[in-house]
Amino acid sequence: MADGQVMTIAGKKPDGENALEAALLQRVAKQDRDAIGQLYRLYHARLFKFIFRLTRSYATADELVNDIMLLVWQNASAFRGDSRVSTWIFGIAYRQTMRRLSRKKMNLSRYVEPDELACDNSFDIETEDWVWRGLRSLPPEQQVTMILVFYLGLSYSETAEVTMCPVNTVKTRMFHARRKLRTYLAKSAIAVMADGERKHGRTNARR
Repeated sequence: MADGQVMTIAGKKPDGENALEAALLQRVAKQDRDAIGQLYRLYHARLFKFIFRLTRSYATADELVNDIMLLVWQNASAFRGDSRVSTWIFGIAYRQTMRRLSRKKMNLSRYVEPDELACDNSFDIETEDWVWRGLRSLPPEQQVTMILVFYLGLSYSETAEVTMCPVNTVKTRMFHARRKLRTYLAKSAIAVMADGERKHGRTNARR
């Protein structure tokens, strides 16, 4: 394959972003340091946020990002193009994070600061905080699935590949996660309204 030529699957051309990353990865496979530098800059922030969301540790996230990009450098030639580059890299990130959690006997974080992990959606701060509180109430597997699908934009099939489980398992996790979030948010809304009414009543009583 000629330099710069991008791998395609089943006759389909990859989108522009993936084409660029696939070309960079081919250069990395040839030990091109400039190419790995470009990939590092493209993925550092996304990988850091993903790992930090799961570990709640700046030091762990920073260390693992470097470990992951070293693995990308060492294993770039193993990428065959049967998935998006982002799926392949986040698959490495997921496995390395799970190994670190297991080795250090850490748990998936159930505490996330929304201002530190701002998502791309146009939620205001209060709404975003509300949603993150609901996300933290989910079981770890459902948290990871929601983060990959909603906050990193992976498809169900890509999420299944990253987490090494069947697509139907991803769909099931998303179904239950959505249902639990709806229940949580509905109950939270009722609690907020009730609290507001109590405060309003106390204010009127003082008048």
